[in-house]
Amino acid sequence: MKLTKLKTIAGLGMISLALAGCGTDSENNAASTVNENDSLETITEKAKTEGEIASVGMPDTWANWEETWDEIETEYGITQSDTDMSSAEELAKFESEGENGTADIGDVGINFGPLAEQKGLTLPYKTTYWDEIPEWAKDDNGDWLLSYTGTIAFITDKQNVDQAPTSWEELANGDYNVSVGDVMKATQAQFGVLAAAIANGGDEGNIQPGIDYFKELATDGRLTSAEANIANLEKGEIDVAIVWDFNGLNYRDQIDAERFDVTIPTDGTVMSGYTTVINKNAPHPNAAKLAREYILSDEGQINLAKGYARPIRDVELPEEVQAKLLPDEAYSNVSQVEDHKAWDQTAVQLPQLWQQEVLVNAQ
Repeated sequence: MKLTKLKTIAGLGMISLALAGCGTDSENNAASTVNENDSLETITEKAKTEGEIASVGMPDTWANWEETWDEIETEYGITQSDTDMSSAEELAKFESEGENGTADIGDVGINFGPLAEQKGLTLPYKTTYWDEIPEWAKDDNGDWLLSYTGTIAFITDKQNVDQAPTSWEELANGDYNVSVGDVMKATQAQFGVLAAAIANGGDEGNIQPGIDYFKELATDGRLTSAEANIANLEKGEIDVAIVWDFNGLNYRDQIDAERFDVTIPTDGTVMSGYTTVINKNAPHPNAAKLAREYILSDEGQINLAKGYARPIRDVELPEEVQAKLLPDEAYSNVSQVEDHKAWDQTAVQLPQLWQQEVLVNAQ
């Protein structure tokens, strides 16, 4: 896209100069201290001096971010604040604020990682765990790397539905409402459409079977606009929601584990993940680097698993944490995105297709 990635000390110096005329003195000083050649020890000391971090799209209840931020504050004295946003909104914030950046780090869907890199919005940092990250889950320079994975699943309210669907076919043949979320901007919802496409013969380059699937639900008056969140599920406004498995398991246990079933569709679904992106114009860039480091550590990965996400690194989980996750055999018919370039193009086109072919038929 438009801007060149930040790769050299000289480039970082240019950013520092650009930031000199904006923000508070402490923010400017923090930005001027970022250096790609710093050791972890140096990054840690600089992060402690910065003393705070502003995240976006990393709310407490999503993948147990709360515990990670609490531990970072306890260990390093760095306080955190978050503004909950979709992946698209996070990148829009980075881009619109430019040199006057107010956010340090965000958590976005895998397809938004390369987009952020291409737009020149990212500050690369590989972490000391770089070699343990699968090749498919990172770029070449550390502009983005996955922290955890999720698989599209169903969460069913058994107070409203007699038998929880275990496949897309069963879901289509039901008589209850279905929520997939905001396909116009949310990564989870877009992967929900991709999962339906995969189960019906499509793939990341052919999303039409997924569009057709939800078009039929909309035409039948079964597609609800209610967001799949704890409040709406608890109130019984949603019969079946299509969500990441870690969200479904979290919602189930927070509301009533006996009331909800979480199932992985047996006729096909998709596994993907989320990547941290560090804002090129972060006011606290070293704190952002240290946060990514901690998220990829054993402690950080276990925290994500406590939030029902599957860690990207092969870490040994405590028995009680492993028990919170679905059994491995539930994931026997799960696909990964094979062609990321094709999916990037599809994800860009998907909101318009959704508007033109699905929402116009919603009742």
